[in-house]
Amino acid sequence: MIRVVLPHHLRALARVNGEATLDVAGPATQRAVLDQLEANYPMLRGTIRDRVTLRRRPFVRFFACERDLSHELPDAPLPEAVASGAEPLLIVGAMAGG
Repeated sequence: MIRVVLPHHLRALARVNGEATLDVAGPATQRAVLDQLEANYPMLRGTIRDRVTLRRRPFVRFFACERDLSHELPDAPLPEAVASGAEPLLIVGAMAGG
């Protein structure tokens, strides 16, 4: 089981209380997790990554194990603690402005 923490507005959209838990077949990668997240919660398609290119949206960041994983390759393995469910993958909306 992979645990995913979504920002409040996406939790509300997906009607998720707390963390989303996902069964991901195969290696735990960003792409696999996001594919499964969108399969389980179709209303999230296009909110975290572009519907056509599947690239991460500019103001969305991924964190796990106190590391920013936002610029990792989509098929790079996630940390073992995330793959095992010990730590969640955090999806965070970035702040901008001044």
